Amino acid sequence: MPLLFQNRPTLVAYVTCGDPDLKTTREVVLRTIEAGAEVIELGVPFSDPVADGPVIQRASQRALQQGTTLADVLKLAAEVRQHAQSTGLIVFSYLNPILRMGLEKFCRVARHAGVDGVLVTDLPVEESHEYLREMRRNELAPIFLAAPTSTDERLKHIAEASNGFVYAVSRTGVTGTRQQLPDDARQLVRRLRKYTKLPIAVGFGISTPEQFAAVGEFADAAVVGSAIVEMIEHSPGQEAASVGEFVGQLVVGR
Repeated sequence: MPLLFQNRPTLVAYVTCGDPDLKTTREVVLRTIEAGAEVIELGVPFSDPVADGPVIQRASQRALQQGTTLADVLKLAAEVRQHAQSTGLIVFSYLNPILRMGLEKFCRVARHAGVDGVLVTDLPVEESHEYLREMRRNELAPIFLAAPTSTDERLKHIAEASNGFVYAVSRTGVTGTRQQLPDDARQLVRRLRKYTKLPIAVGFGISTPEQFAAVGEFADAAVVGSAIVEMIEHSPGQEAASVGEFVGQLVVGR
């Protein structure tokens, strides 16, 4: 099923699966979809999340303490798919958990779970040949990160290898909320437009309705992650309600 980007900006919402537990993650995801998120990134907890800031690092640690695995995330994806037929579902993972499961098995299980695409944060596009072959075989969309520091040649390579959408990192560094949206984001999207007609989603640092709306002026979608994960951390027992209200505020002016 193709990813839908009908609204601008489309909201891509990230959650760390298993934080604080898988039942809560499922409730949060379904409430987030009801509130207006069109694409969900299901984050696979990992012991060394080097691309993530402290908020998601803490969430990964809590999820790992609950014993959350990649297999659990794929099972959760299947459960969400039963309730949300048109929502885009992306597995967001580091490479190690996928290799431990086995690339071929992972792609096959992900397809049967109803997953639309996969974003592997630490897999360089230059080393993705086998990964791309299995993804295409299973009709999964490979999504790659494009950074402001990437050369035009590398952006072209990323654009050609991607499907579904391209994830434009708004700034260098790790994930986390920021007071202002960097100017680098707009310039990076402009550079990517030369190489792809795919939707472009901007992420890393978006946490307010104003930032969300600003992204819609130059990109197709905005990724909100750390702000959601932090809200889960600080709303014990009220995670789904708090995140649903927050997401509703983000998209209200769309």
